[in-house]
Amino acid sequence: MTTAEEQWLQRLLPSYPGYRGNRPDSPSPAPAAESLRSSSSSSRRSLPDSLLLSLPSSPPPRMELLAAALSAACALDHEGSAESVAGGARSAGSESPSMAGPIPIPEESPELQDCPAAFPEGLQMIHPMTADSWKNFIEQIGLLYQEYRDKSTRQEIETRRLQDSQTDTEECTAIEETPSEKEATDTVENKAVPQINLLRNSTSRFNLWQDLPEVRSSGVLNILQPDEIKLQEAMFELVTSEASYYKSMNLLIYHFMENERLKKILHPSEAHILFSNLLDVMAVSERFLLDLEKRVEENIVISDICDIVYHHTINHFSVYVTYVSNQTYQERAYKQLLQDKPAFREVISQLEMDPKCKGLPFSSFLILPFQRITRLKLLVQNILKKVEEKSEREITALEAHKELETVVKACNEGVRKMSRTEQMISIQKKLEFKIKSVPIISHSRWLLKQGDLQQMNGPKTSRTLRTKKLFREIYLFLFNDLLVICRQIPGDKYQVFDSAPRGLLRVEELEDQGQSLANVFILRLLENADDREVSYMLKASSQSEMKRWMILLAPNRRTKFVSFTSRLMDCPQIQCVHPYVAQQPDELSLELADVLNILEKTDDGWIFGERLHDQERGWFPSSMGEEILNPKIRSQNLKECFRVHKTDDSQRRKLGSRNKQ
Repeated sequence: MTTAEEQWLQRLLPSYPGYRGNRPDSPSPAPAAESLRSSSSSSRRSLPDSLLLSLPSSPPPRMELLAAALSAACALDHEGSAESVAGGARSAGSESPSMAGPIPIPEESPELQDCPAAFPEGLQMIHPMTADSWKNFIEQIGLLYQEYRDKSTRQEIETRRLQDSQTDTEECTAIEETPSEKEATDTVENKAVPQINLLRNSTSRFNLWQDLPEVRSSGVLNILQPDEIKLQEAMFELVTSEASYYKSMNLLIYHFMENERLKKILHPSEAHILFSNLLDVMAVSERFLLDLEKRVEENIVISDICDIVYHHTINHFSVYVTYVSNQTYQERAYKQLLQDKPAFREVISQLEMDPKCKGLPFSSFLILPFQRITRLKLLVQNILKKVEEKSEREITALEAHKELETVVKACNEGVRKMSRTEQMISIQKKLEFKIKSVPIISHSRWLLKQGDLQQMNGPKTSRTLRTKKLFREIYLFLFNDLLVICRQIPGDKYQVFDSAPRGLLRVEELEDQGQSLANVFILRLLENADDREVSYMLKASSQSEMKRWMILLAPNRRTKFVSFTSRLMDCPQIQCVHPYVAQQPDELSLELADVLNILEKTDDGWIFGERLHDQERGWFPSSMGEEILNPKIRSQNLKECFRVHKTDDSQRRKLGSRNKQ
């Protein structure tokens, strides 16, 4: 920036009350301009008279447009101006209008308010990005989506580790949220600490929004507040990660699926199971990316992208549900092909060794759509945490998040439904009823847990403890609405001798009364198969196994620590540092950087947790995560989560009433 440009900037910025250099108690009596036009002469006329008199007669050409935008920002900061802009802007879920026309500015100049939220709208005319420039940037993204996702989540883990290591939480807050006077004069990298810091080295070719040459040369980084820069980075990550995902999908289709050797080996039915509706998913991603690119090209200061996410989610993203629902059969078919067809195994191995794949296995490409739709919801959550509260952008983000949540749940249910049906049929074949038969297979029933426990024989057995076992083995099948108690019999069969609705179960933990009675609990059936109340004294193989049974048998029973729904501002938390795949129905699969509330812990290394971003619960080994020790970071995680989900619920009611009108 030249000396003349710096002089212009220094004289213009104080007129904007939302500028971070102004104190709230310092009034800014800048009058509103009449209009903002694209020509440089009208840009100068739109400035306040007091500023025009003090400016050089020939401003730098690059600063004329910036001056006009600052004038608009000052006017938009007046009371009611934000509403007029929002009223003329696109409604949530619609495409952005053209930004070539003038922005109307009110003639009146009411008392100024500190309203930085309106500032991005005031910069709409700053600097459109050329299509060629954006196209070149997209082509330079060298990361496959698997690489981006891994590096992004690991960076998130390291960021939390750094925050958690701060012993002086007040000092940590000051560093992150309030830049010092020295930082204000430092380079732009020190002005904001984005949530992600993707690969700023030259070999990664994956930059931040603030690294774009158009952004750096425009001067907007010297004007926007740190919170707005973080929001721009969050929106920009969604766009660039979609480009990376599209790149990986291209590789999956044209390198694997369209390979001529592979086509000759696979029967059409096998190819259909393996690749499903992949072409439809690819087409949806391409259309989505084109709309995102168009929005970025309109203006280097991104107005919003959640409206685009919302539009594509409700109109196109159902293809993800179809693809993901096929995952169970896809995995089975892939394993079978590797086992039965050596030619298939050989071709896949050769294709995986191609440098294009960067050492990534074929299976990592097949699961891309499921990973992407889940990650997309988290990226929108990240945007939602950074937008201005009670703003139009918040409403749009909530709408997008709600619809994405619906799609992700449908994907999860699709996967579960396929596996549950087969599982219920298998269980039904193994059961023989000693009591009145109970129909097991139902479209609304699924297995929660199965396994063996030891039942205490009764007080009479204690007299002959040396000759008889104190406990005998029984086997439990616990469904979401029913408990079936069995004994295992020869031939991999189970004889049912009692049952009860799950809602009529109660549990009670016994205090440790020695080694023989360790991990023992009482199970009460308020109404069993004979319509009687009965109790069973049961012994588990470990403390964690006892806790897992007790929580599932009586889901409303209080846990050691409170759940997310209690709305307390502190709770033990853990972040996942190693991915985990659930091995049992009551376990929870974890992704890197997942943050969970700890609801229960056992001495033998298991945790019952509740994931913050979707409230899913389950057990996992404690070695998969690291506890978050800093109470301020835990509180911040909960506040962000409360905002996403609590505001979502209230906003849904508002949107519902608005739609009825």
